[in-house]
Amino acid sequence: MALTSDQYQSIMLTYAEKQDRHRRELERRRAGVYAAIPEYRALEESVPAKSLSYLTASLEAGADADGFDPAGAEASLKKEFEAAAQKKKDLLVSHGYPENYLEPLYDCPVCRDTGFTDGHKCRCFIRQEVSLLYSQSHVCELARTENFSVLSEKWYKGVDLQRFHKAAEASRLFVREFDTHSRSLYFYGTVGTGKSFLSVCIAHDLIESGHSVLYFSAISLFEKISSYSFDYKARESLAGLYEDLYGCDLLIIDDLGTETTNTFVTSQLFACINERHLRGRSTLISTNLSLAELQARYSDRVFSRITSDYSIFQFTGNDIRLQKKLLAKQAAPPD
Repeated sequence: MALTSDQYQSIMLTYAEKQDRHRRELERRRAGVYAAIPEYRALEESVPAKSLSYLTASLEAGADADGFDPAGAEASLKKEFEAAAQKKKDLLVSHGYPENYLEPLYDCPVCRDTGFTDGHKCRCFIRQEVSLLYSQSHVCELARTENFSVLSEKWYKGVDLQRFHKAAEASRLFVREFDTHSRSLYFYGTVGTGKSFLSVCIAHDLIESGHSVLYFSAISLFEKISSYSFDYKARESLAGLYEDLYGCDLLIIDDLGTETTNTFVTSQLFACINERHLRGRSTLISTNLSLAELQARYSDRVFSRITSDYSIFQFTGNDIRLQKKLLAKQAAPPD
């Protein structure tokens, strides 16, 4: 879904503010170093003078090249600059500063706080775009109470515990290796056994680490696609939505199977998971459907893509939400 002009300008303003904040901080640091290490300032100010001297000699050589070796002069100048740069690092370290103390500062070193790299939106830009275009408030609100730090296995026993523990460990590994291993997850099983909980845990950690995450219930996802697909005035919005669905770092489809399933939904689901697979993007799907129900409800292509390309984890056990309600009721004082 395309950004409006105001939304785009709002994002770009954040980059301008970041650049200005880092510029002021660098100026503050430089002033402190100049005051503490006068020799550092002298070295830094010698660079423009040497460059000007080389430029003057090169221009004069243009009229009369006798006695001037441009290649030799350039090599000599390069060595002087390298020596000065090393000397500055040594001075910083010897006075208790990190050697990179005066290097440029960035919130995002990939795009250097410009929002773009190689002509494409940087991941940090896409993250802000996702936050503007799609409501992440529900996920972020859930993540305050549902994240890996509060994960508990006390609600499980026996085989149910083994299955949940395996899925939880795979979820942690998924986050740790997200930038180096492209993989997708499929959580299925009975209601209230931790599928959505682990999905929120993963979303929380990846959003916190600067990745773009789209989190949809199956109902809201296919309703959004449908509303744009059958509105000829919304072609641009539909194209933007597809690009976001196909291009975000992680797409989470929660409660697959709760939507009204038809040929349109089935084709859209396959297009989405297939295109993300081709782009090497990760997808997480959670559902109450068994694998047999998945195959019966959707096309063989959907079933084949998921069972061949996704790591599949089954969740079983009693509904944790009901267990918590029962405990709370038992602990409540009598009327």
